[in-house]
Amino acid sequence: MQDTDVIAYLRSHIRTVPDWPAPGVQFRDITPLLQDAQVFRVLIDVFVHRYMDPQRRPGVVAGLDARGFILGAVIAYELGVGFVPIRKKGKLPFTTVEETYELEYGSATVELHTDAVKPGDRVLLVDDLIATGGTMMAGKKLLEKLGATVIEGAAIVDLPELGGSMRLREAGLRLHTLLDFQGL
Repeated sequence: MQDTDVIAYLRSHIRTVPDWPAPGVQFRDITPLLQDAQVFRVLIDVFVHRYMDPQRRPGVVAGLDARGFILGAVIAYELGVGFVPIRKKGKLPFTTVEETYELEYGSATVELHTDAVKPGDRVLLVDDLIATGGTMMAGKKLLEKLGATVIEGAAIVDLPELGGSMRLREAGLRLHTLLDFQGL
């Protein structure tokens, strides 16, 4: 398949759920990408092939709670590197660092074990989707607090109208997303 064919193939397996979780929202559901073994393999291969390039190769993959765990862990496995989870507050049992970020309706906090990465580690930060960018920005800040370098943020879907990808790029984070959806 050509690159554009692969992207179209993946796009065709993303379900749009209208008016969820609120009226007027077009929810982009990635679970159909995960349910079919062949589609899931294509999805993972797209990311793995990108990060096998020595210039882009991470030493560690960090996944954001929760769908970033699914993608990030498999990508890390395929690349032969470690995986670290960035979890919602209160879910990690060891000493943590935390970062709070703003949501439309309040705030949230994510945490990372203090020994998850070392200074100088090259980290790929993975999530399923970029909306407002708050979660990925918090993950970037956590990793940098521990001295790691976030080489890129990766996601399947970008929702550019929500401004997250622009905000992340303005903060100096290189981004790689497979496709975007215009219109909420």
